[in-house]
Amino acid sequence: MTDGPLPIDAGLLARFRAAGATIAWRPAPPKGRPPRGRRARIAHLHDEEARVETWGREPEGGIEVDSGPLGALVLLLEADRRGALPAVDAREAGTDIGFAAGALRAVWGSGPTASLGPTVRDLVELARYALA
Repeated sequence: MTDGPLPIDAGLLARFRAAGATIAWRPAPPKGRPPRGRRARIAHLHDEEARVETWGREPEGGIEVDSGPLGALVLLLEADRRGALPAVDAREAGTDIGFAAGALRAVWGSGPTASLGPTVRDLVELARYALA
């Protein structure tokens, strides 16, 4: 296990970081009226894409991603960069026009600290599929 903010095997974390370095980014098309201060981009890796919205500045702020493997990978990489992963909230499909298939959301700083959403282990297992 790593000594960093994520309790992930060091070899797997290295693979996640290497994959993160190859993600291609482009601006996301607008979907509805995004909340003020949000930046929306599309991450592309292999044949998968994920919408990623970020807001705020460190140490506060957050990230919301599509709930698939690439979204989980981007969320873990953000936690690797920012520090300990706060509570993760899973949003159901159809609750947000920007994330029609559902979303994963984490907020650093003033966000919730307890979660009924996915655990780090759940996110790691999902993110592994983005490596293929």
